[in-house]
Amino acid sequence: MASACLAQDHWVATWASAQQIPRAPRILPNGVPAQPPSPASLRNQTARMIVPISALGGQKVRLQLSNAYGTAPLAVGAVHVALRAKDSQIAPGSDRGVTFSGMGSFHIPAGAVIVSDAVDLMVPALSELAVSVYVTEDSGGLTSHYLGLHTTYISQAGNFAGSAAIANPKTTLTWYWLSEVDVTAPTNAGALVTFGDSITDGTNSTPEADRSWPAQLARRMASNKPTANIGVANEGIAGNRILTDTTGTNALARFDRDVLSVAGVKWLTILEGINDIGLGPVPAEELIAGIRQMIERAHTHGIRVIGCTMTPFEGAAYYSDKGEEIRQAVNQWIRTGKAFDAVVDFEAATRDSSNPKQLRPDFDSGDHLHPNDAGYKAMAEAIDLKMFGRKN
Repeated sequence: MASACLAQDHWVATWASAQQIPRAPRILPNGVPAQPPSPASLRNQTARMIVPISALGGQKVRLQLSNAYGTAPLAVGAVHVALRAKDSQIAPGSDRGVTFSGMGSFHIPAGAVIVSDAVDLMVPALSELAVSVYVTEDSGGLTSHYLGLHTTYISQAGNFAGSAAIANPKTTLTWYWLSEVDVTAPTNAGALVTFGDSITDGTNSTPEADRSWPAQLARRMASNKPTANIGVANEGIAGNRILTDTTGTNALARFDRDVLSVAGVKWLTILEGINDIGLGPVPAEELIAGIRQMIERAHTHGIRVIGCTMTPFEGAAYYSDKGEEIRQAVNQWIRTGKAFDAVVDFEAATRDSSNPKQLRPDFDSGDHLHPNDAGYKAMAEAIDLKMFGRKN
């Protein structure tokens, strides 16, 4: 049955998270952590992660686990997937054990990524999955995605991977080891990878509400028949830079893993550079050269590349007049350089008409860098869905 299904369909990513080096919690100006702290390691514990599926659902699902930043093999005792009901509870009858090359327990070598066997589970578009990973031994440093924006439930001790709920869990907003969820989809289906930094990751959007611009774009796609067969894989990392490692490996170094290897990828948005400018500043020609490298590599793999202008940041902690000059120069190249297959003008969608150097006040989350939910919605609505109907 599985072989017949895969002969007609193919695997397409409907969700992803870019893995990163474990990081300390972001501290707000009032001294309070921006989100619940992540444990330094797990041992004889289960992490149940909530995964928001994008516009593309399917009848079969597979998972990808990553130990990219592990310093030793990760001992996995069990993995389960289910439809989420509420909190850590799963929908009755939806629990499925997941095997990897036929094994329910295994080790993931340090630095490695592994893909599961196909699981029969009807996954509706815009639904939520609960993915549970039980680790038997000390995990060491946690390969993770810090800004999950969805609650992860961690057991005090023991294997709860197949349990209906996790009693008295510890909670955080970080995903661990889970780097991609794929579904089987018709041959005309494909994935859009949104590649970027915190503004793509969804920093300062409302947790548990799917208000990042990629999540809001996924809802638009789901309600539009021509784009309802497109999965959205958000590969943003807060703090990411094009040319320098910070909270995540630099964009050029992670490009193969977070873009080219994504199942069924057909489209790519690039929104990167503001951290290079703010923390550098890096000259415009160097940023443009880095972006050109990503375009060339994507085109080599038949991926259509959409350039996104950088949003305003006057008033942000690392703003400078020199940085603004660089942002404007790179944005002008994005608009007129003819290097991309299409362009989305996020700057025009979010800038203050009375002062284009800054975000519209009603779109500003308060730090003058990251949009709020309404600002992210404006970004999602600035994308012409017709561009996804054009052939590569």
